[in-house]
Amino acid sequence: MIRKEHPTNTATPRRGGHKPATAADTLRFVPVGGLEEVGRNMMFFEYQDEIVLIDAGIQFPEEETPGVDFIIPNVSYLESKKHNIRGLILSHAHFDHVGAIPYLIEKLGNPIIYTTDLTKAMVERRQEEFRNAPKLRFQIVKHGDRVPISKHFTANFFEMAHTIPDTIGVSLETPVGNMVHYADFRIDYDENGKPQGLDHLESLSQKGVHTLFIDSTNADKEGFSMSEKTVEMNLQKLFEAAEGRIILATFSSMISRIAEIIAIAERLGRVVAINGRSMKENINIAQNLGYIKAKKGQLIPVEEVHKHRDNKILILTTGAQGQENAGLMRIANGDHRHVSVKAHDTIIFSSSVIPGNERSVQNLKDTLARQGAIVYQNSDIDIHSSGHAPKDELIMVIKLTKPKFLVPIHGHYFKRAANCKNGQLAGMPKENTFLPDNGHVAELTKETFVITKETIPAFYVMVDGLGVGDVEEVVLRDRLVLAQEGMVVIIASFNKTTGRLLKNPDIISRGFIYLKENKEILEEVRRKIKGLLARIPEQRLDADYLKTLIRDQIGQFLFTKTHRRPMVLPVVIEL
Repeated sequence: MIRKEHPTNTATPRRGGHKPATAADTLRFVPVGGLEEVGRNMMFFEYQDEIVLIDAGIQFPEEETPGVDFIIPNVSYLESKKHNIRGLILSHAHFDHVGAIPYLIEKLGNPIIYTTDLTKAMVERRQEEFRNAPKLRFQIVKHGDRVPISKHFTANFFEMAHTIPDTIGVSLETPVGNMVHYADFRIDYDENGKPQGLDHLESLSQKGVHTLFIDSTNADKEGFSMSEKTVEMNLQKLFEAAEGRIILATFSSMISRIAEIIAIAERLGRVVAINGRSMKENINIAQNLGYIKAKKGQLIPVEEVHKHRDNKILILTTGAQGQENAGLMRIANGDHRHVSVKAHDTIIFSSSVIPGNERSVQNLKDTLARQGAIVYQNSDIDIHSSGHAPKDELIMVIKLTKPKFLVPIHGHYFKRAANCKNGQLAGMPKENTFLPDNGHVAELTKETFVITKETIPAFYVMVDGLGVGDVEEVVLRDRLVLAQEGMVVIIASFNKTTGRLLKNPDIISRGFIYLKENKEILEEVRRKIKGLLARIPEQRLDADYLKTLIRDQIGQFLFTKTHRRPMVLPVVIEL
């Protein structure tokens, strides 16, 4: 399924509590994206004539969307009500939560953005790439702030542990109760294994939580988060054992991990060369805000690696997902201007593999190993800790917050269903846990939560080059056919007066069959076209009609012969 649109809500409407609702005392909750995929996170609350948005992220392309750069939320409903939008809250600076802003902010009426310093800086940097985009309006918030957003909405912000600093959750005071958006998070632990940073949970519980919206990325994984201290110790062991250069690949947005890596390298006397545009820009932003501290001369341009001995160099690069044009792939393929793989280089992947990237990452590791590099990944030694809480931590948070209702967010249906079970393990009634899909409208009162039959448009909006939303399902279907079945171009010239072909049709095949080895099929196609022309009544003989016949009947003939359906493109010249 590509468009992921829900013309009707197939889910059975579910209600918690029994109090009948009226329009005046009903809060509407709508997920725009992020509840059927990884990424494209966006949701909103609507009360009377006021709307508050949370996040506006992108989703990276998948097998069903060939050639697409990324996918953004559909905001057609919000665009029609942009005069009602009172604010946009951004939880953190990862692209799956903020990447769609340059494409959507004007459609949303350029509302005030409520977020932290680091998120603001990273969003502003990306906005600079869009010259015609409006100037963004920000209000900086921090842990403990209580900010009135509108007449009916007040936001209470609290800090959360994640792989990027300045991640915030929000408890939104509404006329029907407190809506808690628990952003992407994990729980950090001290040396004695005691969880840290959970003080705000008691406060949330005391004030009362109507509905808890909680991350589902690792909802089906048993256990607790690995301490970042463990990751730091294991990285240091690998650094100490490396005899030559260290090349470490991770996400450029993992600011906390990057700060650790730079600190370890400094302790061990290695300078750090920064490779990759996004890596350079994010480190620069984090340095300016004080999240990364490095002594003068510790960070060097990658162009200067030749000035240092191999055992005094650490190259920090993008490309841990095997992206074609990212830094590590260019190094592996010998396309980098300043760095190529040396035998006995220590190459470390300090990241998890995003689903769908397994093959590209494996090919990258093979390429590096063939050149004599020593490759380490998380399955060899614990050198990556996920930023998303597993099952036992999710249960802990649900127990401590004591919500009336639970809505798992951020993930495919299976993950969210697993998180509903986590809620039940935490003591919640099954009927108070909900699984809406993108575009479903839920209505909330002080005592009830109902998934209605109403939906809003939530199908994919594609960004492809400079085009936004102009890649429709038919275009993707054509791309998939071309990729899987190939194409056949048939060029036929005929005399309209005599109804005869002027010459044998020219036939071009790409990705279907090799014509030189299939001359018999080639001649049969030509005979079929001649036969088609002979059967057309003179009064119906025109180019468009002949194109349709060739496309349909030659397509069926090729399927009969090969059991493949190439795209048939007739070019008919009428003389």
